[in-house]
Amino acid sequence: MVAHQEAEATTTTTVDPMRLASRWRSPAEWVATAAALDSEPMPSELNTANSSGLFAVVSVDKMSVKYLGVNHHGHDVGVVQADCPAPMHRAVYYFEMTVRNAGLKGQTSIGFTTESFKMRRQPGWESQSCGYHGDDGYLYRGPGKSESFGPKFTSGDIIGAGINYIEQLLFFTKNGSLIGAFPKDIKGPLYPTIAVHSQDEELTVNFGKEQFCFDIEGYILEQKMTQQSISDKLYLQPDISHWIVRSYLLHYGYQDTLNSFDAASETDPPANHQTGYGEPPEMYGLSHRKMLRQDEISVICFLLHSQRFIEYIRLSNWRVL
Repeated sequence: MVAHQEAEATTTTTVDPMRLASRWRSPAEWVATAAALDSEPMPSELNTANSSGLFAVVSVDKMSVKYLGVNHHGHDVGVVQADCPAPMHRAVYYFEMTVRNAGLKGQTSIGFTTESFKMRRQPGWESQSCGYHGDDGYLYRGPGKSESFGPKFTSGDIIGAGINYIEQLLFFTKNGSLIGAFPKDIKGPLYPTIAVHSQDEELTVNFGKEQFCFDIEGYILEQKMTQQSISDKLYLQPDISHWIVRSYLLHYGYQDTLNSFDAASETDPPANHQTGYGEPPEMYGLSHRKMLRQDEISVICFLLHSQRFIEYIRLSNWRVL
């Protein structure tokens, strides 16, 4: 079984206040974030427009799928995705399926796939997908990537699949119990996906309209409490509030206000212990200058030069006046 073992923090972590400002959001940004959460679509039914219709039929209410005919090949799979990808601006996303009929071979599966997934393959058989399969209890995570994961499942079982965005994990459940979790190494939006692969197999999905068998609310609460515990172990310097204000002004380029703030509080540049790196100020500055020259953050260089240009223009206008 694949299980995620969280490493407990044994020492306190020192917070670098000079980095805090980049994580702050203005009231307007919080409003925009809340609006984005409210407008983010949630999977609500199966997608009949993008499914392997030759081997599966979706019910009228778009909540169930049943295998058609007899399978003769490995690609004779009835795969159905949800009508939209799992929301990404959540702590956790979760859905369940009930095995109404395991059919002739019990080759049902549940997992996550991308939009470009081949709709005649079991989830987990292709790259950028994962699937928990009922006939062998294996976890599939791409070509040649399979491992023993959990128990097999059959008629009457309720299987769940979830995304833990807090810890970047994917996990599966069976009949209300957590089976295991593993790193989320699939990029991009993920579609909840179910599949049938043998005669008479039938599955029904639950995207949250009915109560889940698994206590997902308790799971989310546990994850948040874990994060809170980690936050409680962070060490804050006694003068943290002073440096939070200063880092905010510095981050957003309020140079005049920063100068006034420094003058009023007689603040000096960050001392050796305040850099957060345990290195002399000159080395701290050198390392950051090197960092700013790296291609992957060249946008920062542009913004800094823009800020310098703005201050130059403001100074020129002041002299003219």
